Amino acid sequence: MPVAVQENQAGSSKVNGREEEEDLDIDYSEIEEKYAVSPLDGFDNVLVIDNVPIVDESKKKKLFDRLRSTFAKAGAPLSGKENEDGSYSDMEMPWDSQKGESKGYMFLTYPSAETATQALRSLDQLLFGKNRLYVNRFGEIERYASLTIEEGDTPKNWPADSQPSEKEHLRSWLADPAGRDQFATFRDTTVEINWCGRNAVAERAVEPNPKWAELFVAWSPLGTYFTTLHRMGVALWQGKSFSEPHRFTHPGVRLVDFSPCENYLVTFAPEPIVAHVPADADAAPDPRRFSPEDEGNHIAVWEVKTGLLLRTFPGEAPPPPPPAGVDPKDLPAPRKLAWPLLRWSPDDKYVARCLMGSQISVYEAPNMGLLDKKSIKIDGVLDFEWCPDRDLSPNGKENMIAFWTPEVENQPARVSLMAVPSRKILRQKNLFNVADVKLHWQDQGSYLCCKVDRLNRSKKVNQSNLELFRVKEKDYPIEAIELKEVCTQFAWEPKGSRFAMVTTNEPNVVLPPGQLPKNNVDIYHIDAKKGDYRLLRRLDNRSINTIRWSPKGRFIVLATIGLSIKHDLEFWDVDFSTDDKAQKSETDPGSSMTLLGTGEHYGMSEIAWDPSGRYLASEASAFRNSPEPGYTIWDFKGQDLSRNQLDKFKQFLWRPRPATLLPKDEQKKIRKNLREYSKRFDEEDAAEESNVSAELIAHRRRLIDEWNAWRAKRTKDLEAERKKAGLAAAPVVKADEERETVEEWVEEIIDETEEVVIS
Repeated sequence: MPVAVQENQAGSSKVNGREEEEDLDIDYSEIEEKYAVSPLDGFDNVLVIDNVPIVDESKKKKLFDRLRSTFAKAGAPLSGKENEDGSYSDMEMPWDSQKGESKGYMFLTYPSAETATQALRSLDQLLFGKNRLYVNRFGEIERYASLTIEEGDTPKNWPADSQPSEKEHLRSWLADPAGRDQFATFRDTTVEINWCGRNAVAERAVEPNPKWAELFVAWSPLGTYFTTLHRMGVALWQGKSFSEPHRFTHPGVRLVDFSPCENYLVTFAPEPIVAHVPADADAAPDPRRFSPEDEGNHIAVWEVKTGLLLRTFPGEAPPPPPPAGVDPKDLPAPRKLAWPLLRWSPDDKYVARCLMGSQISVYEAPNMGLLDKKSIKIDGVLDFEWCPDRDLSPNGKENMIAFWTPEVENQPARVSLMAVPSRKILRQKNLFNVADVKLHWQDQGSYLCCKVDRLNRSKKVNQSNLELFRVKEKDYPIEAIELKEVCTQFAWEPKGSRFAMVTTNEPNVVLPPGQLPKNNVDIYHIDAKKGDYRLLRRLDNRSINTIRWSPKGRFIVLATIGLSIKHDLEFWDVDFSTDDKAQKSETDPGSSMTLLGTGEHYGMSEIAWDPSGRYLASEASAFRNSPEPGYTIWDFKGQDLSRNQLDKFKQFLWRPRPATLLPKDEQKKIRKNLREYSKRFDEEDAAEESNVSAELIAHRRRLIDEWNAWRAKRTKDLEAERKKAGLAAAPVVKADEERETVEEWVEEIIDETEEVVIS
């Protein structure tokens, strides 16, 4: 081959090599992105369901059938064919062959992407037994899992400010360095939340929100949520700033109630529920709105954290019509259950409702299905209460309820203790000549008092007796206390074994205006020697009708509420002791009970202790037509610290506190070293007082300086005006001439003698 040809070929090869290298450097990303074919195309009709119950081979067919039935009721039916092994062509559930069970998720295939979209709206967060199902598109899971982003970066086409923001702590008020409590006040159209400072000085905790003051307000049981009622529903406000409320739509709502652990909310409206009609007729039902199945009901149960509507219930059934020929006025008033109609177990696991005369229905939360798919049939049952402590049953895992049934023909009335969910009867007590029974649990569930009102021969209530169950002891022993009067109010001491009650000899007498009732206040305690209940002290001939124990026990307030001529408060210490009283209390236990102070709040309608037991608030509410609305804060000794008479005042509410997280040994250690802590607290109080005094002195000096400056300026202006008018200058009075001496003569007659002169 000629040399020239070889050189030309070599040159052309070099050029082609450079062109290939240049081609490799060209960016084709835009073209590839434009014409890219997604491997997930064609999967728009496939959904992934997570949190499906894990089952073995024996329960696989049953799970498929239940899921298909549930999906059909939710408006997302499946139409696939059943296979020979019991599975379906449109349901695929991954299987763990090693463990021999499912993996907890499955795939659903719908005929089209539109049908899958409708099913996604209907099935996402659907309750299936105790499990909540979470639904996503198959393509979305793959797409999010394959995002090529670094930690802290924002995916493409996402807003730049989409980074999650830190939420406010739901219990931030517990971290107050001074350990102060909060309270809410509702006056006219203003709702305020304040700190209760030293000597009950109110300090604003958050700026008032005009949206709060529509109907009335309430706190949740642990103080986490501030509840406001509106014409269209309920709003729950939370965090340090009480922002970002949770809204629950229930038009006409008038009553609310929380479960003890604040997981669920119950609302009631006197008007029947009307189903929500969406703007788009083809849209999936909203799980946070009422559906046609809820129409006509009055009670709704919601999940607080998600806002989902769990179930609705009808209100109380109307009384039966009177027999033929009987005037309804001659019949006794029909018995009604007090609110709340739905009552929760202490662990939020169950909620129960009493259908008077027939049964108690217990529902499991959160699916709200009947326990064991049937109600507890109890002929004649009239009322029930949950035990506040779930660890008192024999196996330590069950809850407990107490209920009572009236006398029927030859069968006596009966009080029973039942374990839930086993439905085992733990203890029963027969009663005779019973008019009514009230069930009172001690706050820790250690004791149950059944206050029994008895009938005399003329079928009138003239006395009461107490049946006391000791629930923590073996076989649940019962002690009976016979009373000669009728008990009108009963209250256990928190975290203690003592109780107080108000009794009267004239329960059915209507007093004329201006006449005071004659009540007695009895306080009982357990005799240390005999181990049974004994009367600690009786207060005779009092107008007292209200009892409030301090949340910490020991201190008790006796009040007269609802009378037009007396509005007294009595503050008592049940354990007051000195050296003399300590010796006397061995023979007379009632001697340790001492009156600390008294007070009066005209027109008061309610009293309430703060969670710490340091302060008591008495309120006169415009809701109760009080003549002088307002509130007063007292210390535990009965000294009024703050009186506030406010026109159109409606509510005063202390913010509750959750139970302490300190173990018992730490609490015991703090009580043991309380004197050391008290010294530190005294030093802090003294420092605070000195700071307040310094601020007050500085404020007064500033006012004096301002006054002197203003007086000097006015004097100078006056001299200028006199000079301009041609008047002589005002005479200057010397300091000595300003003095004026005033002498006062006092004559005192020491002895007076009268002489008669005869002429």
